[in-house]
Amino acid sequence: MDSGNSDRAEPRQASRTPLSRTADNGLKIVIVGGFGVGKTTLVRSVSDIRPLNTEETMTQASQYVDDLRAVPDKSATTVAFDFGRISLDERTVLYLFGAPGQERFWFLWDRLFSGTLGAVVLVDDRRLADSWYAIDRLEHHGTPFIVARNDFGGPPHSAERIREALDLDPHVPLVDCDARSRDSSKSVLISLVQHLQSLVGTSETAL
Repeated sequence: MDSGNSDRAEPRQASRTPLSRTADNGLKIVIVGGFGVGKTTLVRSVSDIRPLNTEETMTQASQYVDDLRAVPDKSATTVAFDFGRISLDERTVLYLFGAPGQERFWFLWDRLFSGTLGAVVLVDDRRLADSWYAIDRLEHHGTPFIVARNDFGGPPHSAERIREALDLDPHVPLVDCDARSRDSSKSVLISLVQHLQSLVGTSETAL
């Protein structure tokens, strides 16, 4: 799992919401970030369908490849991607792809970014440097994104400190979330869609 507190995600009902027949606006969204920041947890907590995940149990051999010092209780890890789906309203559906966080799987990111309209960079503010690569690749692809600070229970840094550490442009939204909470995770995705809509509006005004 992507965060040490993943097992405490809010319980979900066995039945899943079917896709509305009126849905005509499908958006591909990627959830990226460092190792163990909660990407799998966010997809799992918010998805309307049973999420697809490619988690594998971490073996002793991985201790020589993955840095587990910040997430010592982590017992499983994503080795390809997570996939989920959420309907924001009767017309708008988000298809969620959670990217693997370990450096050895970063080569998969460029393919995941293909066709992506926007991204959420999930961060642990105790390990902000782990998010630099995600932001760099999104900027390289010209993919709009927001940054979501996942709640790990410790004293949070100020928004100004996080913006400075990540060298965020002023227009990039920074929001707080608890990836275990469906409502909180959904709020993050709504913030991303609103950001994408604002960018479209800005482009149209410029024309």
